[in-house]
Amino acid sequence: MRRNAVVVFMCIELMINAVNLSLVAFADYLPAAGGAGVGYAVLVIAVAAAEVAVGLAIALAVYRTRRTVNVDEVNLMKG
Repeated sequence: MRRNAVVVFMCIELMINAVNLSLVAFADYLPAAGGAGVGYAVLVIAVAAAEVAVGLAIALAVYRTRRTVNVDEVNLMKG
């Protein structure tokens, strides 16, 4: 099975968005926590944006050297 690195990043983003949704839902469900869930969700969004920037930079660097972004074909991070 071939895996494209961009698809892997999209799957990770979907998992992070599920965490954000659950944080906002729990913040609404538990009023004693105040707005902590929304604050954590914003923090997770910021970390996800940084993850995407670094991940796509690595994928672009790998594509420039190997001409592929298939995870199965790029098994060594040698120059």
